[in-house]
Amino acid sequence: MPVTGVYDIKHNKVSDIQLNDAVFGAPVNENAIYQVVQMQMASKRSGTASTKTRSDVRGGGKKPWRQKGTGRARAGHSRSPLWKGGGVVFGPHPRNYSFSPPKKVRRLALISALSQKFNEESITILSDFPLEETKTKKFKEMIDLFGFKKVLFVIDQKRPVLEKSLRNIKDVKVIRSEGINVYDLLRHDDIVFLEPAVNKVEGVLA
Repeated sequence: MPVTGVYDIKHNKVSDIQLNDAVFGAPVNENAIYQVVQMQMASKRSGTASTKTRSDVRGGGKKPWRQKGTGRARAGHSRSPLWKGGGVVFGPHPRNYSFSPPKKVRRLALISALSQKFNEESITILSDFPLEETKTKKFKEMIDLFGFKKVLFVIDQKRPVLEKSLRNIKDVKVIRSEGINVYDLLRHDDIVFLEPAVNKVEGVLA
């Protein structure tokens, strides 16, 4: 089983933790990761683009001119797609782009992303982050001390003070353990877990 250190906010190692091999030491399945990232990206699409066909465009009920004798081409409707102000042929309409891979694939992708981050030595585990009041400055000092750049914090439960302290820092995001997802794991360079959050994630995925 993989073993890694647990640190305090001053970057001092306080203990070791043995991680579950089935979650942080599994083979990386790139195909599962790709499918789940595609799912998450597709779910974000609004799908609100809309155009009007000839039957949707207002007006045009009268035949523009008689069928024969004018020397002009036959026309039965002034809202034809061939005319200015007419309808659109095969234009987009509101739709839902989302799809859902099987549950086993989603679970495999999340395990693969966690294992990949662990293999890249991009996962840091903190014993705790004690804050009694909202202090963005203190949080920024910790980030600079560890050398983090684009970082994702995974916490075990609702921590309003901690969440408020980092919400104005660029390239820093906090999520609770139940909201951990493949897209956020891959999007951030460093992943920081509070120690209780590791146990929660392993309890669900192991």
